Amino acid sequence: MAVTAEAVKTLRERTGAGMMECKKALVEANGDLDAAAEAMRKAGLAKADKKASRVAAEGVIVLERSADGKRAAIVEVNCETDFVAREKDFQNFASAVAKVVLEQRPADVAALGEKAIPGGQSVEETRRVLIAKIGENISVRRFQIAEAPAVVGAYLHGTRIGALVVMKSGDDAVAKDIAMHVAAINPARVTAAEVPAEEVAKEKGIFIDQAAQDPKNAGKPRELLEKIVEGKVRKWLNEVTLLGQPFVKDDKQTVEQYLKKAGGEVLSIVRYEVGAGIEKKQEDFAEEVRKQVESAKKA
Repeated sequence: MAVTAEAVKTLRERTGAGMMECKKALVEANGDLDAAAEAMRKAGLAKADKKASRVAAEGVIVLERSADGKRAAIVEVNCETDFVAREKDFQNFASAVAKVVLEQRPADVAALGEKAIPGGQSVEETRRVLIAKIGENISVRRFQIAEAPAVVGAYLHGTRIGALVVMKSGDDAVAKDIAMHVAAINPARVTAAEVPAEEVAKEKGIFIDQAAQDPKNAGKPRELLEKIVEGKVRKWLNEVTLLGQPFVKDDKQTVEQYLKKAGGEVLSIVRYEVGAGIEKKQEDFAEEVRKQVESAKKA
């Protein structure tokens, strides 16, 4: 099948491999990006699997926390351009929505739309009025409420990345430190035990396939190869889990070691990044200009 230049570009960004290797892998995988990336990793062609969510939509992440620090809300509100994301009315709307989420605890985004913002109008009515005023599509994409026995750590990096950390024990300073780490490093889980068995098995299989292609391992049985890659699996688990990662404020110790010294225990984490997982339409600027010129001629 035909492979587009955009698909090759995306695979290069995810794997760090060369253009021709990416194109070949996509052809062999019938255009399936995930299958091509995995095949390249097994073949040892991928330098790194940058399978990060594609950030495309604009907007802001907003945090709101209760006075006692035991409850907090994180909300993502989207718009079309970065210019609007910096606009005061838009940011005030996002802040008001976060307050509604924390105080009224809606079940989902649809229910949130029916809740009243201070001033009388519902979230949905306010959103529509703002769209008419600003001239861009605006949406409340998602939210989450966190509650903790001890404290909820909250950290906002600018307006684009936010994190909440539910603490079973530990003070506010420790909770904020961990929230900062989560925002910066983006761990997938808290502990290695939380990583699904199928994910571990998949990663282990990739490491085994890589080891089998190493000439020095030629002829070695799979049982031996499994022992050889045990260290790689452990290292990978540490890289993707909070407790195994080097602490962002002191990389000479892991987060787990920091927490033990500080007397803190983490139950769960939440991290939002503006537009994560949303694919943005690729705009052709030259084509857009051409259309505008043609439209002007017809007018």
